[in-house]
Amino acid sequence: MKTLWHGGKIYTMATEGETVEAVLVSGGKIERIGSYEELKAEAGREEDLRGKVMYPGFVDSHMHMIGHGEKLLRVDLSKIESAEDMKNQLIRSTSNLAQDEWFIGEGWNENNFPDRKIFHRSELDQITQSPMLLKRVCRHAILANSSALRLAGITKDTPDPDGGVIVRDYDGEPTGYLLDAAQDLVAKQVPEVSIGYLTKALKTSVEDLLSLGLTGAHTEDMGYYGDYSRPLQAFKNVIGEKLKFRANLLRAHSVFEKMVETAEYNEPFIDPGAMKIFADGSIGGKTALLSRPYNDDPTTNGVAIHSDEELKNLVAMARKHGEAVAIHVIGDLGMEKALDAIEAHPVPKGKRDRLIHAMVVREDLVERLVKLDVALDLQPSFVSSDFPWVIERLGEDRINWAYAWKSLIDKGLIAAGGSDAPIEDVDPLLGMYAAVTRRKPYETHEGYMPHEKLSRFEAIQLYTSGSAAAICKEHERGQIRDGYDADFTVLDRDLFEGQPEQFLEANVALTIVAGDVMYSSKISVNQ
Repeated sequence: MKTLWHGGKIYTMATEGETVEAVLVSGGKIERIGSYEELKAEAGREEDLRGKVMYPGFVDSHMHMIGHGEKLLRVDLSKIESAEDMKNQLIRSTSNLAQDEWFIGEGWNENNFPDRKIFHRSELDQITQSPMLLKRVCRHAILANSSALRLAGITKDTPDPDGGVIVRDYDGEPTGYLLDAAQDLVAKQVPEVSIGYLTKALKTSVEDLLSLGLTGAHTEDMGYYGDYSRPLQAFKNVIGEKLKFRANLLRAHSVFEKMVETAEYNEPFIDPGAMKIFADGSIGGKTALLSRPYNDDPTTNGVAIHSDEELKNLVAMARKHGEAVAIHVIGDLGMEKALDAIEAHPVPKGKRDRLIHAMVVREDLVERLVKLDVALDLQPSFVSSDFPWVIERLGEDRINWAYAWKSLIDKGLIAAGGSDAPIEDVDPLLGMYAAVTRRKPYETHEGYMPHEKLSRFEAIQLYTSGSAAAICKEHERGQIRDGYDADFTVLDRDLFEGQPEQFLEANVALTIVAGDVMYSSKISVNQ
């Protein structure tokens, strides 16, 4: 049966300000757009928006869907604003642990603390003798207590693994702070979770994403949780005809070839994505790879996860199978090495490489970028969470080409918008607000690096046509046009009108995937 959506403002996002009166949907696709009068005779059913505002479905271009669900199920440390409050939360959360039961906390961030304290393993030992693993907000560092270090076999004599750092005190003893590849030594000791647990976490995640107006996400989960078949099975258990959601699965380089050879998907709701590769770490953990040392720590310029040769070999592996790569690059030297690799092995026709984060670049790197078929996966909320402390970390002379979203878009580069959840809040409206204002919610200053603010149209594009273009689906998703997928986000207000705080105060009325309502709020058009 054909359904006609009408009765509200419908933004096509094809050009700025363009709206249509009605959208005719059948078979999960947009059959036609036009006026209500010309389309109503073809409809078997009508849906009146009752003054609400429809947009193309919002899509998060980079997140970790199972990890987001785990954050919702576990102890969330990301909002804690002092070391004392974090200590008290950990004491409460571990009070009933069995001696050998692991405790895992999510999202601590010392930059939220006045003293920027990073806990020592001995302080964690005073809280619990059970093995403890606390994931830093960036997920490029963890804290572990002595029990966890002992299970991992980490001692004073343990060498740093390739691509990682075991932080040590003045006596050479591990402090419990492990960076990048070093955190895997502890993570591998955590008992493997069941497919049932992964399914529960993913279902929790998808239901939350739909409630926030997201119709899809590009997600990285295949390199964790044991064999890739386990998280993939969770996706198949959760997403399908009953619970529709578009999940593009990035495939970690460690499981990529096996997935190419053996994995089966459930398209068009679950589809295979690019090979995911890490080039470097994070700015918060001082492991993002910079061409010059950190301004506030001249002893380091970050961590290269792979050697130059290894990085090129991984890109070559993707090309052997006709695939694109999605490379995590935060520092400018990380970006340089990534560009060297993809220039040495050009992307196949019909595919598009992705550079995830692209937070610190240089003008010479941008000139190389514009010559390539690449998309930049940007996380606007990093601006509101990283400033102002990131200025101290990078230095004034390096900040001009950091978090430079507007400059990159003005160069004609394709840009998509994501959250990197569970690292940042997954709400796409928060990301759009950050892109438009470059400040924390309800702050009143002009924004950090205000010349890099995006227009409202550009900000919404990040999560619509930008996310579609990142996976070469710009001709079938991301706009409200004839023949495109019938994925829509319906809000209670017009994001193009009023103050920027409209983004913060907007409510999701409906989330529609392939023509079917997957989420309906109390303010939905059906009431």
